Order: sequence, then structure tokens, then C-alpha cells
Amino acid sequence: MSAILAFLLGNKTILGIGAAIIGALGFGFQQRLAGAKAERNKQAVERLAARDEADKIDQAVAGMSDAEVLKEQAKWSRPKS
Repeated sequence: MSAILAFLLGNKTILGIGAAIIGALGFGFQQRLAGAKAERNKQAVERLAARDEADKIDQAVAGMSDAEVLKEQAKWSRPKS
């Protein structure tokens, strides 16, 4: 067993191939993490845009009377069957 280990550690070609494989795996892992972070940022931007739109709607509704609110809500609700 130690002879095999000594051969592998003593052979520069095998060490180079091993280092290249480890480097490629590390690079792939880093790219995967960067993609996940980009997706989280994209979703955060979408949530912020949705929240801004909801705030605008809330502000518009806050200035209406109850009758006006019910009239606007009727546009969006399903008719009763």
C-alpha cells in the first residue's frame, strides 16, 4: 500500500492531473454558488417590485371610501355561482 502511495506522490504527471481535477471541481462548485446567489438576488428584486406595487395599491385604496373600495374589488372578484 505504501509503495502505491509513494508512486502516486512521486509521479509529477499524476500529481498534476489530480491537481487539475481538484481545481476543476473547485471552480465548478464556485460557479454553482455564484449562480445560486444571482438567483436569490433576482428573486429579491422581484419581491421588492411586487411590494412596491402592493404599497401603491394600498395607498390608492386608503384614499377611497368604503363604497369605492367595494366597487373596485368587484372588478377582481369572481361572480358567485
